[in-house]
Amino acid sequence: MRFVAIETATAASSVALVEGSEVVASARRIDRRGHVGFLVPALDFCFAQAGWAHAEIDVVAVDVGPGLFSGIRAGLATAQALAGAAGVPLIPVFSLDAVALGAATGHRRIWAVVDVRRGEVAAGPYRPVPGGVVRDGSSELVTAAKLRATLESDASDALVVGDWKALPVDTLVGLHGVKTGRPRYPAAAAVADIARGRAEKGEVPHPDEVRPRYMREPDVTINWADYREEGPWA
Repeated sequence: MRFVAIETATAASSVALVEGSEVVASARRIDRRGHVGFLVPALDFCFAQAGWAHAEIDVVAVDVGPGLFSGIRAGLATAQALAGAAGVPLIPVFSLDAVALGAATGHRRIWAVVDVRRGEVAAGPYRPVPGGVVRDGSSELVTAAKLRATLESDASDALVVGDWKALPVDTLVGLHGVKTGRPRYPAAAAVADIARGRAEKGEVPHPDEVRPRYMREPDVTINWADYREEGPWA
């Protein structure tokens, strides 16, 4: 099964073409504002490297957040267009799941963190299991102080992964049993890995059900109540 995976929910944009469990081609760039300019050239490069045609893909997978609003929108729009043109399923992936999957630990409880700005991060706990990770509680938006308090009250040894460097420098200092590690950002290959597992189980949503998971309202919204049918310029 051939997957195209798109990851633009964080500062690290990446795409990957994956066949089975093998990454055939990939591209990555770190730039908080460069998601749109990265995506199409990166996809073109990867398709050329792999020697694939768009009609030969089986599934498109995309990180739908939480993370950076503009990046999530750019990635989802591109994934929807690609899946629609090829007539293949579109599988959404939660960014914290992709971060946690890349963590290297054998016993520690994993806390995946993604920066969502406004002084908050999205954070969620995971438990390592053979072959991957499973969610070990609910994910939520938290301040640095709340994350520290949560870790202090957790008796488990913890590994904090993801964008923990976005936290104030003293957030994790002095916490007993808490370590930090990689990955800092989710990767397209991890997005493909998660999507493959769901595709094999038949967990394929209807395209209309694939939506961004911002976990809060966007910074800018349109008050449609102020717009008459003919537009605001009339």
